[in-house]
Amino acid sequence: MPERRPERRPERRHRTQAERRAQTRTALLDATITCLVELGYARTSMQEICARAGVSKGAAQHHFADKAAMMAAAVAHLTSRLAERNVPDEAELPDGPERVGAVIDLLWRSYSGTLATAAMELWTAARTDPTLAAAMRPVDKALGRATLDRLAALVGDVPRERLDTIFWLTVNLTRGLALDAELGGDPHRREQLLREWKRVATTLCSAP
Repeated sequence: MPERRPERRPERRHRTQAERRAQTRTALLDATITCLVELGYARTSMQEICARAGVSKGAAQHHFADKAAMMAAAVAHLTSRLAERNVPDEAELPDGPERVGAVIDLLWRSYSGTLATAAMELWTAARTDPTLAAAMRPVDKALGRATLDRLAALVGDVPRERLDTIFWLTVNLTRGLALDAELGGDPHRREQLLREWKRVATTLCSAP
């Protein structure tokens, strides 16, 4: 019987320092978002974030000097994750006028989920926190521009000025509906308002 050679296990690649730092940073930012959703902005502390991320406070301070710096970074982290959700795959969307309604449904899902809850906590807190407000404005605008540019390519021959108006009306409507859901509003009323807005937006996009 031929002798069986022992199987060679694949060598484990050691992570570089840069990879370890990136992993720690991501863990802290993900924990920040979780705390914002579960505890709210006011009760989210550096100590709680570090405990959930499994990172010491000293290690966290190598990445973020204080809570304000961490929240500013969380805005960018949250924005990039929202952007991933806001950009649809063209193959998933129907053709014709129904595409407008499908895009609005996508925006509604983006602004009404867990990530949107965290963003809402930050937007609310930014009203009385100038540092946080200054951090949020540019990334929020960048998210809007990137999403709008992508939607302009998907929707087709709609004048850009009209599409801008429809997009921002949709964003503000869905944010308002998301807040209504957080406050325990009537879900049937939200569905009715969203359905009516899809009808109006489709008409506006189809108008000469």
